[in-house]
Amino acid sequence: MGIFQRFARLPLKSTYIWSLCPQYSTDLTAVDRALIVRSSQLIQHRCVHSRVMGASPGNPGAAPPRLPFSRVTREDLAFFRTLLPGRTITDPDLLKSSNVDWLKTVEGNSEVLLRPKTTEEVSQILRHCNERNLAVCPQGGNTGLVGGSVPVFDEIILSTSLMNQVITFDNISGILTCQAGCVLENLSNYLEERDFIMPLDLGAKGSCHIGGNVSTNAGGLRLLRYGSLRGTVLGLEVVLADGRILNCLATLRKDNTGYDLKQLFIGSEGTLGVITAVSILCPRKPKAVNVAFLGCSSFQQLLETFQCCRGMLGEILSAFEFFDASCMSLLEKHLKLTNPITESPFYIVIETAGSNATHDEEKLHKFLEEVMTSSLVTDGTVATEATKIKALWSLRERVTEALTHEGYTYKYDISLPVEKIYDLVQDMRGHLGDMAKNVVGYGHVGDGNLHLNITSPSKDPALLAAIEPYVYEWTSEWKGSISAEHGLGLKKRNYIYYSKPSEAVALMGSIKAMLDPKGILNPYKTLPDNIH
Repeated sequence: MGIFQRFARLPLKSTYIWSLCPQYSTDLTAVDRALIVRSSQLIQHRCVHSRVMGASPGNPGAAPPRLPFSRVTREDLAFFRTLLPGRTITDPDLLKSSNVDWLKTVEGNSEVLLRPKTTEEVSQILRHCNERNLAVCPQGGNTGLVGGSVPVFDEIILSTSLMNQVITFDNISGILTCQAGCVLENLSNYLEERDFIMPLDLGAKGSCHIGGNVSTNAGGLRLLRYGSLRGTVLGLEVVLADGRILNCLATLRKDNTGYDLKQLFIGSEGTLGVITAVSILCPRKPKAVNVAFLGCSSFQQLLETFQCCRGMLGEILSAFEFFDASCMSLLEKHLKLTNPITESPFYIVIETAGSNATHDEEKLHKFLEEVMTSSLVTDGTVATEATKIKALWSLRERVTEALTHEGYTYKYDISLPVEKIYDLVQDMRGHLGDMAKNVVGYGHVGDGNLHLNITSPSKDPALLAAIEPYVYEWTSEWKGSISAEHGLGLKKRNYIYYSKPSEAVALMGSIKAMLDPKGILNPYKTLPDNIH
């Protein structure tokens, strides 16, 4: 066991906690009166200036013109206040955080935030908004990265933050049914107390909502082991644009009666309906978890390590993540995290999860012995204790946070054939030259998912013009997807044709028109401008 023992050093400590959503005051009658007396000219001025911050008029990711939706009136506010006493927010200071995305790159001008607690309240809100032709922006934890979770203009924000109750949990089948506003980390804690886990894990787990996860078909760190939400989500409750409640909240693993309607709403980013409840299949909590942190001298060796890993670890392999040396430099520089191994061009995080610690440790030891003796891996460390496991994972999970300290970040979430993942990073570096401050790559090797991030001291239209559409053309050439797990939102809606044929996009538009004829749900998002 010499090699295994050699890997067991880890002097790291993680202290970062994702910030939670702010609380809102409800004593706002004076503010509401002020809202009503604003002139339509002022409202129009504010709406016209909503935008993707720093976007140029020729940028397909920029906000389109405002569509002819109605504006909120005194009568609308009276209806909302009656329906949601104390939960109709109009104070601009309290609305600010809900109007801006997590990256601070997209800003809307909504003047009303609604916080329902029940599906029936959501139904009444949407029925009213549909009748009045008021646009609505559904919002969960607001952790999205493509501008999909914030208004573009003055859409009413419908927050699911108070829809945070577990409805049922079956400890025999492992099926959890809960409201859409449950925070992912809270669900994880709830399940772990019952010897189960959620089938997905994200860096934003402390803030993101399960409804938002489903709406964007979030992938995350466990997809290699447990698959996507299209497989683990068994049922949904959805409120349609006209207020009708679609109850497909099944708890059956097999149901072949007709069309699987829930699949329409998984990944549709709130454009077809508002998810209000989810039933999801949860795996048992592993009794033994190990995390190995390894260094490789080339991406080819990293790929060979992945092949060896899948073959030797088999059923206990739950995650295989990577990031490059540039990411490590940012972690050390901005977050003061410590590299636990020898400096390397590439780093791997491997997680195993099983039911027998001795068995898993033996398999991991043989794998490490193989990759070390064959020189695929240059150095590494292993963690088996929870605190050390968390510390190792923080190196991978906090890359996004480290990037926020680098200035302005252009983020791309790409799916590619696994062997082509890092070629895009290298080609982008050559393409941009010294225009960019940093070009870094990290992501999910097991899923063929690259997170390409390009930084500059500030917003740079010339840099953006050099990146786009080059990055999408490159991806399309290799039959990849321009959005692996983040969705299209506002920023990438007009680039959908790089991944989908025009016939498929037209059919999506037909589905949207059927389910939301007035287009009130998350307008300006997901579908390209020529479809709306």
